[in-house]
Amino acid sequence: MADDEEVAVYDEVEIEDMTFDETLQIYHYPCPCGDRFEIALADLQDESTDIAVCPSCSLMIRVIYDLDNLPKPDSDPPAPEPAEQQVPIAA
Repeated sequence: MADDEEVAVYDEVEIEDMTFDETLQIYHYPCPCGDRFEIALADLQDESTDIAVCPSCSLMIRVIYDLDNLPKPDSDPPAPEPAEQQVPIAA
């Protein structure tokens, strides 16, 4: 979010208190409504936002983090394993 935009946040949470999902590449934190606040690693890395939102209610939290301490993005996705070559057999 832009610096000049004021957002009403429920709380400020240190990123160390959040859980990182390596598969989805998101950080999440429990929300009082029973769901969880979520923010994508990519959003934190490009500094586009520091606000994690809950998809089930209107609450938001500000994530306190140091850009240098974030996980590094995967530069090369794992190469797919070569498929076994099938040889047609004449019947």
